[in-house]
Amino acid sequence: QVQLVESGGGLVQAGGSLRLSCAASGRSYDFYTMAWFRQAPGKEREFVAGIRSSGGSQQYSDFVKGRFTISKANAKNTVYLQMNSLKPEDTAVYSCAAALSWGLVDAQYTYNYWGQGTQVTVSS
Repeated sequence: QVQLVESGGGLVQAGGSLRLSCAASGRSYDFYTMAWFRQAPGKEREFVAGIRSSGGSQQYSDFVKGRFTISKANAKNTVYLQMNSLKPEDTAVYSCAAALSWGLVDAQYTYNYWGQGTQVTVSS
C-alpha cells in the first residue's frame, strides 16, 4: 500500500524560507513523476512544481519560478520543495503527489497517489 507523507510545514514570516519533504513508502520502483500542489482556503488546488524521475526535468508554476526549487533525494521516491522569499499569498496546504506513468506534470489527473498535506502559513 503506497503512502505519501509530507513534513516541514509551519509558520514563517514573509521573506523567510521553508523546506518541505515528501517520503513515499510501499513501492519498490521510482514513480514516473512526483509533484507538489497547494490549496489555499476557499480556492482550488493548484500545481506548484513537479519533477520527472527519469532525467530529473522540472516544471514550475509561474508564481513560484525563481523562488521555489523541487529536487529528488538519493532515497527512492523522496522529494523536497525548497521555498524561499515566501509571501503571504503562498499560505496554503501543500500536498505531495506521485504518478505511476507519463502524464502532464501540472495536471492533477496525472497523479495516482496523494499525501495528506502540510500547512504552510506566511505572515506579513
